[in-house]
Order: sequence, then C-alpha cells, then structure tokens
Amino acid sequence: MSKAFDVVGNIAILQARDKAEERTAKRFASSLLKRQKNLKGAFLRKKIKGRLRVPALKWLCGRKDTETIHKESGCLFKLDIRTCYFSPRLGTDRIDIAAKVKKGEKILVMFSGIAPYPIIIAKHSKAEQIYAVEISKEASRYARENIKLNKIKNVKIIQGDVKKVVPRLNIFFDRIVMARPQLREDFLRYAFARAKKGTTIHFYDFVKSFDEALEKIDKAAGNAKRAVEIIGAKKVREIAPYKYHVRIDFKIL
Repeated sequence: MSKAFDVVGNIAILQARDKAEERTAKRFASSLLKRQKNLKGAFLRKKIKGRLRVPALKWLCGRKDTETIHKESGCLFKLDIRTCYFSPRLGTDRIDIAAKVKKGEKILVMFSGIAPYPIIIAKHSKAEQIYAVEISKEASRYARENIKLNKIKNVKIIQGDVKKVVPRLNIFFDRIVMARPQLREDFLRYAFARAKKGTTIHFYDFVKSFDEALEKIDKAAGNAKRAVEIIGAKKVREIAPYKYHVRIDFKIL
C-alpha cells in the first residue's frame, strides 16, 4: 500500500494508485490508527468530483464521522471532509502568501472554500479587508463558522459564482488570490476587471511546465489590454509524474 495520505484534523485520508492498493488500504489504515493515537478515523479518497471538487470517500476504519477541526498556522478550520474540498498540503503556500501582504491591502480571494487563505492572511498580516468568494453553500457555511472560530473581523464571505459576484464588487483590489487551479476557463478576465495599476495577482494552475500557465496569463492580459510583469513562479507541489500544481505571481503595470 502506498504510504501517501493526508491528515485533516483527526482524520486520515488515504490515496490508492491502483486496485491492488485499494484492496490493502483497510489494513494499512488500521495499522496507521493504532500507531497514531491522534487519528480517530480513516477514509480512502477515490476521486474528486465536479466543479465543487467534492471528494468521493470510502470509510475504512475508526469513526465514521466526517466532520473535524483542522489546525494550521495557528488557525482552526472546521469542515466536513465529505462535502468540502480542503488540502493540508497547501499550508506552506497559504502562509507564504500571507507573508507577502502589506499593511492596509484590500484582497480578493476567488474560490475560497472553507476560507483557509482568507483566514491565514487575516491572522498573519495587516490586511485591511479580505473578500472571499465561494460558490459552494456548504463550504461557505463552514467558512462563516471558521471566521467566528478564529475571531476574524476583516474577512467578508460571499457565497456565489465568481462570474456573477466579482463584476458587482465596486472595489479595485491590491491583491487577488485565484485559489483554484484547472477550471474549464482561467477566470483571469474577472481578476483583471477588479485590478488596478500595482495589483498583484496569484494565479494557480495544473501544468507540465510554467510556459503553459504563462501563455494563459499573456493571452488574458492581451484580451484585457493590460500590461503585466511576472514577479514569481513556484511549483507548489507535484500532483502526478511530470505534472505540477504551480503558482504564478504577476503585477499589473
């Protein structure tokens, strides 16, 4: 059995590369829960479905309860792993973004989920206001709970489609975080519409090379008649052999 697994709160989420590993998953999970007493339940993640990125899970052992509280960078995140997408593997990236935020910034987080990026930015920076837009009603409900749980005052949760919500925001942001990669469209035009001169945009994608993501940015900038400067390119994590979750940081000129 592959030893690849995520820990979300007190739940282990295993991943299997093939049918043979699926058959040994329960035995591995049982052994894992015996070794790590902080874990109370284990599930096998079969796949992630649809635009809401809802994970398809199979219970393996321990508690069947899928609601948990995850701790990251001094913050608490309540969620149901069966109905909300959350990756603990992005913790380093979230704190990295927070470290870049300057005092007084107005920030937009698109596809904000249960609000890990907005809350960690709020806790670890002096941002003035953070707008978090998420289409999932369930994730937005947990996001609001997490705002209260972490006693955050400067994050506004907006449940709705980015395509409809962002054009109605009468604000030009200092920083825009496009927290979800590999959508059917890149959504960059919505980010450009709410950007001003000097705005920093963090764009995420799943690609084999940085050039693929850079081409999307170049095309969207041309369509929006905006000049941009690439200020950073980072491999966030490897998601498959020779395929990466990347972040491109660029500034509006």
